[in-house]
Amino acid sequence: MTQAVDNTPDSETRWLDPAEREMWMRLVGLTILLPGAVEAQLKRDAGISFFEYHVLAMLSEAENRTRLMSDLAHWANSSLSRLSHVVTRLEKQGWVRREACPTDGRATNAVLTDEGLAHLALHAPAHVNEVRRLVFDQLAEGDVASLSAGLGRILEGIDPDRRRAES
Repeated sequence: MTQAVDNTPDSETRWLDPAEREMWMRLVGLTILLPGAVEAQLKRDAGISFFEYHVLAMLSEAENRTRLMSDLAHWANSSLSRLSHVVTRLEKQGWVRREACPTDGRATNAVLTDEGLAHLALHAPAHVNEVRRLVFDQLAEGDVASLSAGLGRILEGIDPDRRRAES
């Protein structure tokens, strides 16, 4: 990502300066290492993947613990195909069920069952403690707001429609 990679002069390339490169390398490290660390805790304590936990959490936050599958895919940052496979696994555990959407006969809802909510509630404290240990305990006062704002702008650049959907 620096000009040292390619010694050919290129006036159109905006090479990363040292501070940008350092931040980029830290962001890459974070995106590679953090999911694995969180996943290890969830697999050990709850027997589920980070993605499965996230799907359950997104359902728990929805009105009536129900989301359209397409909406849930959006909130879970997933393709509908990947989500469908995960929901099938969660259905086999009795934690999620699918049902026809009452307002759109072509759509399907995913619903967090009482058993799924109980599983989530049982394991959420350990998960939150791990997230706090890995992320928030490492930040100084004011870092959360500035980091959140910066990440929000990056996400807006990657997925401009996301912000409108979250509002």
